[in-house]
Amino acid sequence: MEILIKTLQFLLAISILVIFHELGHFIAARIFKTRVEKFFLFFNPWFSLFKFKRGDTEYGLGWLPLGGYVKISGMIDESMDKEQLKQPPQPWEFRSKPAWQRLIMMLAGVFVNLLLAIAIYIVMLSVWGYQYLPTSEVKYGITVDSIGYEIGLRNGDKILSVDHIMVEDFADIPKTIILEEATAIQVIRDGEPFEVIIPEGSIAKLIKHKTPEFISVRIPFVTAEFTDDSEGKKAGIRVADQIIGINDSLMLYFDQFRAEVQRHKSEMIRVTLLRNGDTLVIPVQVPAGGLLGIYPKPPAEFLTFREKNYNLITAIPAGVVRAYEGTGNYIKSIKLLFSQEKAYESVGGFIAIGNFFPAIWDWQAFWSMTAFLSIMLAVLNVLPIPALDGGHVLFLLYEIVFRRKPSDKFLEYAQVVGMVILFGILIWANANDIIKLFR
Repeated sequence: MEILIKTLQFLLAISILVIFHELGHFIAARIFKTRVEKFFLFFNPWFSLFKFKRGDTEYGLGWLPLGGYVKISGMIDESMDKEQLKQPPQPWEFRSKPAWQRLIMMLAGVFVNLLLAIAIYIVMLSVWGYQYLPTSEVKYGITVDSIGYEIGLRNGDKILSVDHIMVEDFADIPKTIILEEATAIQVIRDGEPFEVIIPEGSIAKLIKHKTPEFISVRIPFVTAEFTDDSEGKKAGIRVADQIIGINDSLMLYFDQFRAEVQRHKSEMIRVTLLRNGDTLVIPVQVPAGGLLGIYPKPPAEFLTFREKNYNLITAIPAGVVRAYEGTGNYIKSIKLLFSQEKAYESVGGFIAIGNFFPAIWDWQAFWSMTAFLSIMLAVLNVLPIPALDGGHVLFLLYEIVFRRKPSDKFLEYAQVVGMVILFGILIWANANDIIKLFR
């Protein structure tokens, strides 16, 4: 069921993004009185799921959910319609229009995707607002996994800044470290200021790690619920008990307790806890897996989150800022693929993207992910690769600057090369997904 929900969210998001992207090209073409022969959601090699014609345009739904397209008359695109180009240029064709009009038609899809991301953020902020955990409110410090430990952080550290720049939202710290290629993190450790120097090569490892959870918030261990076969529940531990120790050793935090229990697999331990002001000691048999089946209360129970509320008017500038920051962050992430050793191994395909959606249908998470994918689609489409919008833009800029249009034969070859590059990237990215699944 989880896979089905993720797949449906992915397909819905892609459908929305493709329709708006191609609608940008379509509207711009119509404004400049250029004929659009086809408007398809998803690709339709060999056959279409359905299609109909209205005016000069055939609309349809393909069966291959890898994107979509509009076919503009007189344009060298993925359809590779060479016969049309052998005919004399017609007034309604793309090739008959001034270069500046063709440039606008090519950039329109990217422009609409950016507008869509802004619109989604505006509506999200006006409906749900924005809740975040200030870094200054992480009063118990942090917990780190093995790679967080490797870069020099320790459980209980309180982060002050990254490269001496204070990060307001605690959730932004991992991406700030990675995207800004940080060299140092300033923390309070054991009550004293301390600077963690990030070892060389750590950013590449963090990129491959592919999760922000190398840094998490530290919380006290107050029980919230149990698994069905919880050994802790069987032993007499109850909801709202605060666990503070194991075998006479003080364990005030959840991360400490979890690590210590792992050292006592298949052993009997004594769990010290607080219940209604009383201190109790309960013997518990630790299973072979080292888990007692107890869930802690979430960080919101112990830490002070802040919330920013917006109406539709005040959400407009905030939505623009969010889209601007998202675009900048995605561009930085592309740069990292070329600046960090083996960072390309972290590139994923449709499985990786689909896994970013939650396993339950959450509209807030869905629209947040859709806005990000809209930015991603805009940035990737503007890359100067033939067969992408950016490739067409590159040749149009050449024509505007040098007042000389590349030959149709050159554009045909460039289109073929671009398609080979794109299919190669597509195969490589999805092969990475498959390899990771087998691993």
